[in-house]
Amino acid sequence: MRRVRAAVIGAGHLGRYHAEKYTQLPGAELTAVVDIDAQAARTLAARCGTRALTDYREILGEVDAVSVVTPAATHLQVARDCLLAGADVLVEKPITPQLDAADALVQLAAARGRILQVGHLERFNPLMPALRREIRRPLFLECHRIAPYKPRGTDVDVLLDLMIHDIDLALDLFGGEVIGVEAAGAPVLSDFADIANARLRFAGGRIANLTASRISMKSERKLRVFERDACLSADLHTGQLAVFRRVTGADGSAAITRHEETFAGDALRAEIDAFLHCVRTREPPRVDGVQARRALAVTLEVAAALRRALEEMLAATEPSHAVH
Repeated sequence: MRRVRAAVIGAGHLGRYHAEKYTQLPGAELTAVVDIDAQAARTLAARCGTRALTDYREILGEVDAVSVVTPAATHLQVARDCLLAGADVLVEKPITPQLDAADALVQLAAARGRILQVGHLERFNPLMPALRREIRRPLFLECHRIAPYKPRGTDVDVLLDLMIHDIDLALDLFGGEVIGVEAAGAPVLSDFADIANARLRFAGGRIANLTASRISMKSERKLRVFERDACLSADLHTGQLAVFRRVTGADGSAAITRHEETFAGDALRAEIDAFLHCVRTREPPRVDGVQARRALAVTLEVAAALRRALEEMLAATEPSHAVH
């Protein structure tokens, strides 16, 4: 197995986990962790037995692969510099906050023959393969992703922070084109929307109803898929999948069957392991820049619909209130 020299850029909450996974995976050598906060970099480097840096440009040309785990606004510059230096890149979601920046990264990675994987972590949730196998003809999908308030992540709204995960899952599970978007929500504790609901209408009449909140009293990540004769309920936090199906007996009577199974695994470890596999084999990643760009595009459509709804609501009560 070819040893992959890797670095993690960003030593914050999620960067810490990236660094730890690289140290656990065979065939990976964590050469550095980088953060503009020197103390954060030193603390994480000491934990992982590697060196600490404050300028990511020092690693360019020395590593095969990087995880970019910095604020979303910096993704374009950091990932671009790494791609130009010949490194393969795993960038956390969202790929960037803007479509033109996402396009620039996708085009650069293709031109340079580099791997560009985006951290839509739920694709690697251990129950997802079983859920995909059970889905037959999905008609309606609903997701609830709620969490208590944390200042971390509030550089973007709840759509780019949380809901984009479920938008990506809806696109992956439904396929096809989103032909209509409705949204509602409100800023509560930050300058951006902290709670939102979106209704995505797909070609063929299929609907995805998504709710995301970062001001809740509890954490929950649940997805349900409804079909003509079945309901599939996935708890993305606990790994429990429950499948309810209507069956017809020989006498014509109907009954409901129920099957439950719990899947254990480490989604982030699986994601980084898959990235390293792509680095070695040059196979395309499961979630590449094109797919991440599509999820971003729909998320920005939802954001535009949400802004319109907020402007209409606030105009009736506080005409001078600025809407972000």
